[in-house]
Amino acid sequence: MPRKTKSLAPVPVSMIERRICLIRGQKIMLDSDLAKLYHVETRVLTQAVKRNPARFPPDFMFQLTAEEATLLRSQSVISTDAHGGRRYLPYVFTEHGVAMLSSVLKSSRAVQMNIVIVRAFVRMRELVATNKDRSVRIDRLETLQKRHTSVINVLADEIDRLKRLPPDPPKRPIGFTPGERR
Repeated sequence: MPRKTKSLAPVPVSMIERRICLIRGQKIMLDSDLAKLYHVETRVLTQAVKRNPARFPPDFMFQLTAEEATLLRSQSVISTDAHGGRRYLPYVFTEHGVAMLSSVLKSSRAVQMNIVIVRAFVRMRELVATNKDRSVRIDRLETLQKRHTSVINVLADEIDRLKRLPPDPPKRPIGFTPGERR
């Protein structure tokens, strides 16, 4: 008799993107957020990871410092101890660590969620690249605008100077005028 598996409720990539934070210059996800997505307890996730330390080098997963945890707590990403929250510093996973999780969490939910999460990381990387390209373009436009502004200012100053000059004396009309003496 085949095992029944829970179907993957659609999880919008945008919801996952909101759970991706930047720590130590790396995009990461908290162990507790991943555990919720995989439908396991956080302790189950961390136990599976600790049983497989060779699969999670420091560039795949690391534990936050107290200062980093406080910073995330102040941003309401982590619950406080006062509200029955964590008793230890959280673990965080980079994109590669998230990809490795499906090999230690052997459920179909973990595999399916990994696909969605990795897509979210890829989408964020694309957005960052697009924003860098836009930033370069904006910098170029600002440089051009500054150059044009300085040229326009010089022209405006020259026009003002010309306006302040006394008018030229009236010139004699060209041609013969009756009654004019030579």
